Amino acid sequence: MPDFLILRLDGPMQAWGTHTFEDFRPSNLYPTRSGLLGLLGACLGLERSDLTGQAQLAASVEFTVRVDSQIPRPGVDGLVAKPGIKLPDFHTVMDARKVDGSANKFPVVSRREYLFDAAFTVVVGSRPDATVSLDHIAEALRHPCYTPTLGRRSCPLTRPLLEGQPIEAASARAVLAQNEPTGGLIYSEAEASEEPVRIRDVPIHGKARQFATRLVYLHKGPPCS
Repeated sequence: MPDFLILRLDGPMQAWGTHTFEDFRPSNLYPTRSGLLGLLGACLGLERSDLTGQAQLAASVEFTVRVDSQIPRPGVDGLVAKPGIKLPDFHTVMDARKVDGSANKFPVVSRREYLFDAAFTVVVGSRPDATVSLDHIAEALRHPCYTPTLGRRSCPLTRPLLEGQPIEAASARAVLAQNEPTGGLIYSEAEASEEPVRIRDVPIHGKARQFATRLVYLHKGPPCS
């Protein structure tokens, strides 16, 4: 059976960017593929200019994300509630980009969305012919090169990312079924369902920041015991 890594994404604020331009920065309701690759890349020490390294990492891993309404924390008895509320914040931006690429000479009010008190369990699996191993990723998560954050630099973690050791299981959903809290909505790019969702969050590794689309499949986890 294959091995998987379990990540706990838990913090006061998270932000997983979607389609945007300068004065509006929305957040997706669950971590995007580009955001998760950036998280792993920061731990591994990949530079923005290292397009080959980024492409190798992207080709090596696949993600399954569960939305958790409550979560265990080290040293805390029971489960801590995490309602996951989306709220906007407002910033005044100077020299904001216009559509033509030039700078706006007037200040612009930028609206940025954040997820407050959200939590996610992410299972990282290895793709066939992976060149970046899960063992290498696990070591980087334990001793990150750059400080990992939850989507934006203003979104710190409240606990270590990596949950325990790599776990052997038949599938990512089987891993989630063994780890509380069960019952949350699951977004998988590896296991198909009758409820596919298309999202444009696959980074195209080039000089310009561009993204391709992928399908994620919705699953409902088993209820909490």
